[in-house]
Amino acid sequence: MINILFAASEAVPFIKTGGLADVAGSLPAHFNRKEWDVRVMLPLYACMDQEHRKELTFVRHFYMNLGWRKQYAGIYEAKHRGITYYLIDNEFYFGGDKPYNLIHEDIEKFSFFSKAVLESIPYLDWKPDLIHCHDWQTGLIPVYLHSLYKNDPAYSRIKTVYTIHNLKFQGRWTLKGLKDSTGLPASLFTPEYLEFYGEGNCLKGGIVFTDCVTTVSPSYAREITTPEGGEGLDGLLKSKGDRLKGILNGIDQTEFDPSNDPLIPYNYTKDNAFSEKHKIKLALQKRTGLPEREDVFTMGIVSRITDQKGFDLIAYILEEMLSTKDLQLFCLGSGEYRFEEMLTHFAGKYPQRFFVQIGYSDELAHMIYAGCDTFLMPSLFEPCGLSQMISMRYGTVPIVRETGGLIDTVRAYNEYEDTGTGFSFSNYNAHEMYGAINYAMATYIEHQDRWQRIALRGMEEDFSWKRYALEYEELYRNLI
Repeated sequence: MINILFAASEAVPFIKTGGLADVAGSLPAHFNRKEWDVRVMLPLYACMDQEHRKELTFVRHFYMNLGWRKQYAGIYEAKHRGITYYLIDNEFYFGGDKPYNLIHEDIEKFSFFSKAVLESIPYLDWKPDLIHCHDWQTGLIPVYLHSLYKNDPAYSRIKTVYTIHNLKFQGRWTLKGLKDSTGLPASLFTPEYLEFYGEGNCLKGGIVFTDCVTTVSPSYAREITTPEGGEGLDGLLKSKGDRLKGILNGIDQTEFDPSNDPLIPYNYTKDNAFSEKHKIKLALQKRTGLPEREDVFTMGIVSRITDQKGFDLIAYILEEMLSTKDLQLFCLGSGEYRFEEMLTHFAGKYPQRFFVQIGYSDELAHMIYAGCDTFLMPSLFEPCGLSQMISMRYGTVPIVRETGGLIDTVRAYNEYEDTGTGFSFSNYNAHEMYGAINYAMATYIEHQDRWQRIALRGMEEDFSWKRYALEYEELYRNLI
């Protein structure tokens, strides 16, 4: 049996703010359990759902040094879907009403968590052969492992894999602040290791010291080795060579299953998708107050409302599109205030064509995935993206920009060969995006038979975690 420990700042079902939680909480359940024992370690946040706290069993506590501090750490255990979760307790760091705070607070918080992951191992009746770290919050685990613990026999054979879910977030703080928070030797705060343009950088440390770096799509793995996509770390990432690998995220195909989804009013399969999707379209229109029209072209967005997700492109064409096109647009999400205000303004100006809800609703998200004809994702960059996979699962055709995981998962429609699973555009340009929307709309209106074949091909795609778990198994096996 090979033992793998996932270390992450969030994981479903215990705490979630984004896609990282889906990966850390869903992927471990899809390994071959006859060969792999995969467990998860995360912080025990005070803001965690109280129902899940009832599932926790106290294991033990210990004290550890963090620089000049001596800190308490408790270990709790829980089981979910047959997977063992360990939660690290410390009310000083993990109290409060949200998992993330100001960056200088989070630097010390996740320095503590990274070291506590390693310090907890001797207190468990189980030892990992490999620790799989996720994003900057656990970037210090490989650093601690190869500096403070390298001569300790209890740790000497542990390998690490470090997954970058979004290179933009790096855990950067002043060198002095990072030295104080981590207690690491001063020799590590140089350009070779943790120093980055005069600051300390947790993510850089993880890249330098880990045995293998992965990202969440093959295209994103290539993009981050370029000056355009590397966020200042392209040279370091390029130097990793074949120790940099892109593996797509999957989706939970039991949660996102149109044939058995309790959050949509009508269930369907490939055999009756279009008759039932039309019913869900009408239900979505009724729920959101838009005119109930089965024939109108509909487009959905479920997203963080930020520049990265292409909302500056949407802002550029929204007035023209809503004032001239016979379509309906449904948008669900939250993010930058300027974009939220812009969307709210246009929803008020065009109440027959545009609905927006600021915030999040699982039920409305599923209704949009199932009830719309198309799903728009014009991202500036997209390490992987899950929404385009979910929309295809529901027979909703994605319109995407050709970047990162979007280009790896959506095959562009070719009308001459009658192939493809969606529509795409190349350059980050509002007019190119608008052209792709118009092309999709024309295809939907004029060639409904072709449209249905595009949608059905999307429904047939395999984005299950099991497929990608096999790639991780091969990676782990080669390292161990």
